[in-house]
Amino acid sequence: MSSKSSHTAISGAGLLIALGIIYGDIGTSPLYVMSSILKSGTVPGLIDPVLVLGGISCVIWTLTLQTTIKYVLLTLNADNNGEGGIFSLYALVRRRGSWLSVVAIVGGASLLADGVITPPISVSSAIEGLKAVYPALTQNYVVGIVIGIIAGLFLLQSFGTQIVGKAFGPIMFLWFTMLGVLGAVWVAHDPTILKAINPYYAYKLLTQYPSGFWLLGSVFLCTTGAEALYSDLGHCGKGNIRISWAFVKTTLLLNYLGQGAWLLAHQNQQIGDQNPFYALMPGWFLLFGIGLATVAAVIASQALITGSFTLVAEAIRLNMWPKVRLNYPTDVKGQLFVPSMNRLLLLGCIGVVLYFRESSEMEAAYGLAITLTMLMTTILLTVWLRKIKRVALPLVVLFVLVYGFIEGSFLIANLIKFPHGGFVSLAIAAALMGVMYVWLKAYYIKRRLTDFVKIEPYIEPLKQLSNDESIGKYATHLVFLTSAERPSEIEQK
Repeated sequence: MSSKSSHTAISGAGLLIALGIIYGDIGTSPLYVMSSILKSGTVPGLIDPVLVLGGISCVIWTLTLQTTIKYVLLTLNADNNGEGGIFSLYALVRRRGSWLSVVAIVGGASLLADGVITPPISVSSAIEGLKAVYPALTQNYVVGIVIGIIAGLFLLQSFGTQIVGKAFGPIMFLWFTMLGVLGAVWVAHDPTILKAINPYYAYKLLTQYPSGFWLLGSVFLCTTGAEALYSDLGHCGKGNIRISWAFVKTTLLLNYLGQGAWLLAHQNQQIGDQNPFYALMPGWFLLFGIGLATVAAVIASQALITGSFTLVAEAIRLNMWPKVRLNYPTDVKGQLFVPSMNRLLLLGCIGVVLYFRESSEMEAAYGLAITLTMLMTTILLTVWLRKIKRVALPLVVLFVLVYGFIEGSFLIANLIKFPHGGFVSLAIAAALMGVMYVWLKAYYIKRRLTDFVKIEPYIEPLKQLSNDESIGKYATHLVFLTSAERPSEIEQK
């Protein structure tokens, strides 16, 4: 099997690479989701049983409706020659309306902006766990460690994701196994947490708990990695992603349920500086757990970085981004490295760490931009389902109503984050949108000023030139690069 297709075929190696590249972001969400929900309660930090059961229920059904059904089952089908991501989806439907370019620009820029927030919050959440082992550790040291880890990660990018995937795959398998085991132990302690599987508790939290609707901003953090999952489709193939997701989702749900069981065992208490995730671990295991969480957080950053490279490559092909240098560090299709974007992401991540300093502060900036991307993906996917796949209109309408409501609710709930740091990701997204819009408009202006002619009248003279033995072969075998969209045309000059 050639290297071009071997990474997308369903195999043990393909599943490991999927674990190593795809699921880092969504797999480290248990580090901060429940602590964020508790801090957003009526009494910040108070372990309220209604808040715990409702929060866990919201997480379970968000992972089911948003990640599993929308992305793993539906969106992965919309691949462009094996590549995924919002720009690949746009490439499939762009002839259905010029307005769709705006949708793609908003979604793509927002996803790239999210890539600046993911590494800092994931790595910071993991490293801050060291404070439980070393109470004297100051935040200044934590910030320095986080910046060092992030810088090292970006330096590794030039070696390609194949190497990273082989190294990280087994580690992520160990990480998810740990998540599942830790959660299962606490679920066995208190099986009543399984009530959270009933969506009634999610409904009760959102409609009856004071300001319950706004908790969706924290709940949404459990699925932020879903869009990166689609962007990295070209690295692993949808078969490997779907099979590995069954394992990943099971361990995630067990861990969230385990955190819920621990919280119910300490209900009506103040959680203080404790992280429910680390609270699941026995004392003797804590240092190893923090170390593994740190490595997993690095892999979480990898998911967004590789997805960002794919997005930039797609944007260049669509004339939405300057033609920057692209490197292909391996011979595997879909795996590339964009030096300029790598530098921009590195500077952005370091800036975020220095500005927010603590993961609890970064949570305010996290999620707002990615909700825009998910909404834009829904719009493009709707056009693809109806215009390309010819899905029955009632089913398309049902899809729009369900996910328009879900993602619209998440967007509204996340808007409350704007004054608390959400403006950072939106400002980055707006700057990227400006670059994309200007570059695309410039391309249209250039095309309007370029005259194209039919290539057919030139074919016979070219053949005669090629067959003329009096002319050296080096002068008759030429390649002309054209920007004409139709194969029957060529530039006049």
